[in-house]
Amino acid sequence: MKPTLPRRRAYLPALVAAPLALALSACAGPAAKPDRADAAAPAAATGHRSDLLDRLRPLCGRAFAGRVVVDTPKSADDPFAGKPLVMHVRECGANEIRVPFQVGDDRSRTWVLRDDGARFNLKHDHRHADGSADAMTLYGGDWRESQVEGRYEFPADDESQALFGRLGRAVSVANVWAIEIDRHRFVYELARPGRLFRVEFDLTRPVPAPPPPWGS
Repeated sequence: MKPTLPRRRAYLPALVAAPLALALSACAGPAAKPDRADAAAPAAATGHRSDLLDRLRPLCGRAFAGRVVVDTPKSADDPFAGKPLVMHVRECGANEIRVPFQVGDDRSRTWVLRDDGARFNLKHDHRHADGSADAMTLYGGDWRESQVEGRYEFPADDESQALFGRLGRAVSVANVWAIEIDRHRFVYELARPGRLFRVEFDLTRPVPAPPPPWGS
């Protein structure tokens, strides 16, 4: 506890602070009224580890259309070109949320977000049409704190780096995945030196839920 200052010394800061507080409050203007259309949307993002799953739960069971907003460098055999992109917040457990990401008729991809208290990570579950696991599956990373509000970053973890090495994908060892979410959009990002991919989904316009992902 700080020692009590003499009254004469405490009095002067109080005289300065009071007019300053009034001036700041006048500049702030009246508080904005909440948009009724956003009443059911997730709360404004803060970027804390514990709240990403909480922000996704109100969207459970709903699907949203997306579009690629950044793809650098663009590959000649782009698997996303000209195809509808849909994310479906399909399964919401206490510690895990599964979000299939469907590209046209390809239902092989599911994002898996899990927080068991010890680790909070993002994994990619890749399946073949018969439900069997792809060789490149369950890769991802552990959460790290971001300096940007509403952004959650997941650098490649040790298990994923080892998998990339075994499968000849050493370039992916530097992968950092990220998710951004606010009232209006959900963004999935993959970044590494020389590569940036971002797909953005409109959370204000749900679309019909797609068929189940392969292997479900």
